[in-house]
Parts: sequence; C-alpha cells; structure tokens
Amino acid sequence: MKYIDIHCHLNHSDFDLDIDEVINRAREKEIGMIVIGNDFESSKKAIKIAEGKTMGENNDIWATIGVHPTDINNEQFDFDSYSNIARNEKVIGIGECGLDYFRDGFKDRSYQEEIFVKQIDIANNTKKPLMLHLRNGMGSDENAYKDAILLLKKHSQVHGNIHFFAGNWEEAKQFLDLGFRLSFTGVISFARNYDEIIKNIPLNMIMAETDAPFVAPIPYRGNRNEPSYIKEIIKIIASIKGEDFEKVSNHLIDNARKLFLI
Repeated sequence: MKYIDIHCHLNHSDFDLDIDEVINRAREKEIGMIVIGNDFESSKKAIKIAEGKTMGENNDIWATIGVHPTDINNEQFDFDSYSNIARNEKVIGIGECGLDYFRDGFKDRSYQEEIFVKQIDIANNTKKPLMLHLRNGMGSDENAYKDAILLLKKHSQVHGNIHFFAGNWEEAKQFLDLGFRLSFTGVISFARNYDEIIKNIPLNMIMAETDAPFVAPIPYRGNRNEPSYIKEIIKIIASIKGEDFEKVSNHLIDNARKLFLI
C-alpha cells in the first residue's frame, strides 16, 4: 500500500454491481481504502466489505461506523448496538458523525449535538479516532465548525479527522491545535478557495480522500468517483504546497497510519 483513500463509500448502492472491479482498480495502484458508515446498516456493510466478505481477505480495507447528522432522523440511535460493532477489529474510527446545518429538515441542533456527543463517547470508550462531517448553514449563526470545536473541547478524549474540510483558516488552526487532521476531496482540483488553507497546513496534519462515489476530481469530474482516483487529489495537494509528489504521498500514508493505527 503506497497510497490511501481515507474516506470512501464503497457501501453505497452505486457500487453494488461492480465493487470487486472497483477494489481491484485501487489495488492495482497500491491504494488502501477506509469505508465510511453513515447509519447502522451502512456501517455493518462497511465492516462486511472490510472483512472481505465480497472478495476474500482484505488487508488493505478498513471501516468506520457511525451515523451522519443528516441521517439521525431515519433511525433510533442505539448506543449499545453501535458500541458493539465499534469493537470489531476492522473498525478503525467512529463516524462519519458531526453537525450539519445546511439542509432543510436538519436544523434541530440540540438533537444533532446529543447524537454527536454519544458518538464521541463511543470513540472515547473504544479509543478510536473520530471521522467528522461538519457543514455550515446559510446564516451567520449556523457555524457547525465553531459548535463542533466547543463540543470536542468539552467531551472528546481522542483525535480524528475533519472530512471534506471547507472551513476557514482560523477554524482550521483550532482543529489542528486539538490534534485533528484535515482531509480534502476532488473539489480542490477545480475550486481554488481551498488553496491558502492547504498551503498553511503542516504536511503531518493533512490527508486526502475521494468521498466516492461523490465529487470526482478532474479529469473524471461528472463521473462516478472511486478510490483509484485518489492519486489525482494527492497530485493537487502537492502542487498547491509546491512539494514533490512522492514526499507528499509518503506523508499522507504516514498520517493515516498514525491516526488510524493501521
């Protein structure tokens, strides 16, 4: 494994018909994968994929388990059930969990915070890092990053990663000070508003992800995304930082190994 996609959704229905081929394309490029749960069923499916129930033993695939803030209304959160599957040896993180103020119907901050804190507790109990989803709303008082920082300072005993980071540099510095890494997707291949943040983040605190099947990078934009495209994102990070590709890719794999203990 020379590269790793630290956040992909191979458990998404978009991959139901050809998941083996998708995994093989990543393996041909020496890419490891972390499959992310966003509710209880997808978390169990992520574990199944990581365990190799689809195509034999998978030493280069891992899973996270959790419920996404926009999915908390679709199930009754069962702390014990999530805690039980969190102890699976293939589970290397808790999430994606967090706060999302963007979509209509998900404005109940108190309930979002309640479920978020419960998942922080699972991370604390299992000593596994958090995989966080944070998305601001349209109003000036709907800052998910600011609220998450307060909750992490109050409750979290573990570090983690801010998936698909889209905050500002002041917010980024606060997460970095808490020991959280920040990861970036294929959006950075066609949007320039991430450049200054990427330039400023130390190499030992940055990671790359596809968020597949979403947001494919150029030159695949508009198509279904998949883990084999992670090298395109690493190339953009290296270019923005003005660093050698191999140097950056080595840091990124090392960052993932240290955070997720893989």
